[in-house]
Amino acid sequence: MNLSNTITPKSDQLNADDLLTGPRTIKITGVESGSAEQPVTIRYQGDDGRPYKPGKGMRRVLVSMWGGNGDAYIGRRLTLYCDKTITFGADTTGGIRISHASDIPGPVEIALTVKRGKRKPFRVEPLAPEKVAEIRPLDELIAAGDAIAAQSLDALKAWWVKLAEGERVVLGGSSGERLTAWKTAAQGKAAA
Repeated sequence: MNLSNTITPKSDQLNADDLLTGPRTIKITGVESGSAEQPVTIRYQGDDGRPYKPGKGMRRVLVSMWGGNGDAYIGRRLTLYCDKTITFGADTTGGIRISHASDIPGPVEIALTVKRGKRKPFRVEPLAPEKVAEIRPLDELIAAGDAIAAQSLDALKAWWVKLAEGERVVLGGSSGERLTAWKTAAQGKAAA
């Protein structure tokens, strides 16, 4: 029996405790505004409704690596890990840090505040390029999309984010007519 599945915290977001068994590489599917307390929500493939909500330090790292346009992050990847030395007030609570990122030409180093008036260098290494997926024929992709759209909007969204980037491009992209038609067809269908 694998006990790691039994220690997942009950939460609406990815937590440092989720990474106690080791780092996780995520592929970003969306960046949204959050609350005043947690202003950025990063959706990723397989997040099961538990997105990554980076703290201020990791938001500074993201902006320094990739710029301020969250839409440009879609399709990029991050390796996240639990840093057990992170403190909150006087308590050592642990937290999520970024160790590697795609789409950077080399290591990125930024000085992060660790305590009031004290900064420490933080380094992110480049992630190896993702293995290029083979693009399926257009007629096969259209048939699959038609079948998925007949199921539900949730099924269509899940299928779309799992496609290789090249397949989404061949299908017309996120704002293309084909995806719009599938969304319309899937509206109101109950998830199985």
